[in-house]
Amino acid sequence: MGRTIEDKKAIVADLKVSLSESTLALVIEYQGLTVAEITDLRRRLRPSGTVCKVAKNTLMGIAIEGEEKWQPMSELLKGSSAFLLVKEDFSGAIKAYQDFQKASKKTELRGGVMDGRLLKEPDVKVLGDLPSKEQLMAQIAGAINALATKIAVGINEVPGSLARALQAVSDKDKGDNAESDNAESDNAEGES
Repeated sequence: MGRTIEDKKAIVADLKVSLSESTLALVIEYQGLTVAEITDLRRRLRPSGTVCKVAKNTLMGIAIEGEEKWQPMSELLKGSSAFLLVKEDFSGAIKAYQDFQKASKKTELRGGVMDGRLLKEPDVKVLGDLPSKEQLMAQIAGAINALATKIAVGINEVPGSLARALQAVSDKDKGDNAESDNAESDNAEGES
């Protein structure tokens, strides 16, 4: 029994919502995957905030209609398609998919779309090589922490440096006073 018009409209509406929340969409050939394997793929993608949708190409075509950001995807709509809709962590999502692909050896990445641009497999691979959001945040936090540490050391060093400078001036004054006292006593002895 086929899907009713209402079912198809609901699927298209769901795809539109998922696309509106996504920054990247990947299209994969999923033919030959079992339900358990697709479930495994979805489980691997979940931590990166990625949704795996299996839908007919015509329904995805209707969902991207009028959406300039997703128009290049129409070139990828052929065969058995699964759509990986990535919300934020595209690097983590791509790595999760690549791990799945290595394990199953049954899927093929057709390409993707990001910001209205069609991405081929090498482009997607480059995106996957970028550090994840968490790694970038850790790097930024480390840089900020290092800067804060340097500033704190510098601020703590100012009073110490000032104290050493004052001590040096004081010692010099004492030395000058001692020399002038010695000179005065030498002068007094020479005069007598």
